[in-house]
Amino acid sequence: MSRIIFCIALLWALAGTAVAQDFSALARVQPDQSRIVDTGRAGIRVDIGLSQGVPYRIFTLRDPYRMVLDFQEVDWTGLTRKQFLKSKRVSDVQFGAYVPGWSRLVLDLGAPMAVESANLKIDEGSGSALLSLSLKGTDFDAFNATAGAPRNPGWDLPEPAVTKQVRPRDGDRPLRVMLDPGHGGIDPGAEFGGIDEKTMMLTFARELRELLLRSGGYEIVLTRVEDQFVSLERRIALAHRAGADLFISLHADSLSEGQAHGAAVYTLSEDASDVASSKLAERHDRGDLISGIDLNGTDDQVADVLLDIARQETKPRTDALARALANGMAQQGGPMNRRPLRKASFSVLKAADIPSVLVELGFLSSPRDLNNLKDPEWRAKMALGIYQGLEDWRQQDLVRQSLIGQ
Repeated sequence: MSRIIFCIALLWALAGTAVAQDFSALARVQPDQSRIVDTGRAGIRVDIGLSQGVPYRIFTLRDPYRMVLDFQEVDWTGLTRKQFLKSKRVSDVQFGAYVPGWSRLVLDLGAPMAVESANLKIDEGSGSALLSLSLKGTDFDAFNATAGAPRNPGWDLPEPAVTKQVRPRDGDRPLRVMLDPGHGGIDPGAEFGGIDEKTMMLTFARELRELLLRSGGYEIVLTRVEDQFVSLERRIALAHRAGADLFISLHADSLSEGQAHGAAVYTLSEDASDVASSKLAERHDRGDLISGIDLNGTDDQVADVLLDIARQETKPRTDALARALANGMAQQGGPMNRRPLRKASFSVLKAADIPSVLVELGFLSSPRDLNNLKDPEWRAKMALGIYQGLEDWRQQDLVRQSLIGQ
């Protein structure tokens, strides 16, 4: 069986016998008909009840072993992991929005599995549908030979367009800032006390964008403007496509190690500055494992040399940006982490030619930080602190560039 199974035909012939149906673009999951259960000695059955038939595709990924189902599209409201996942051979299941118009479900497999059968049945009377998959165990070589995310027009986001070189920034041109609300869609980020990171950071990004635009002198672009998944790799590509002068990723994690609390600003380092930073890097990059994006590509030697040259110029500007933002937030009362300047190997900070920082506004696992993050007045102060930091950095950077020019 091919690694990609398509079910594009929606049995339009049924429309003639189901005139009263409302075939909207969005199918709703039927939780009481949806189960993942073990069958036989090494099999798994996946049943997904839907209010109507939709196109779907299936493919597998390795490292770790996963099976991915894409839909066009499904509202997962009402479905919970506890009621859905009844299999001991599936370690976890994730489901949610992927990109606008598309939904994704990912099974974390305990061992290599293959699709034995896939069947979408549509009831002629009600129009409801049941997607049933039968999975069976397979060997490592067979799984690895067919695993991989496909590239299919109409199912995936287009490749980033090649854009013209942006002219060097000067004092008269607005500063173009790419704001990156962390996580989104199928990847909720940290969740604590009924609050999830993806929603909180999108809210703050919108508030910060409004402040910067009203202040004048800024052009603001967001990596996402709604609850949608954006891969780590694409966030960097979007910054290049927009010709961004700066990249600021916004997060509010949940971390038990050391009872972390307070705001901090991260810059890129292959070696984490401490255990907590290493743990956060693992958590932030987990989203791409869930969604099936592979960031393990390698550069050739020439590209490595060019990237190193670009980083030599970018690194001092990035370090200055981190200091300015941390100082600006501290002046607004913070509270700041006891080590407000930190380093970690976050994937979103790896653009060689754009000063890039990651701002942890606080930790949802800290009661104090959680209360602050839910407070619009506190968020307004933090937005003002970031604005003041950007203003200080802008002036410093203009002086630095003038000295380099001399």
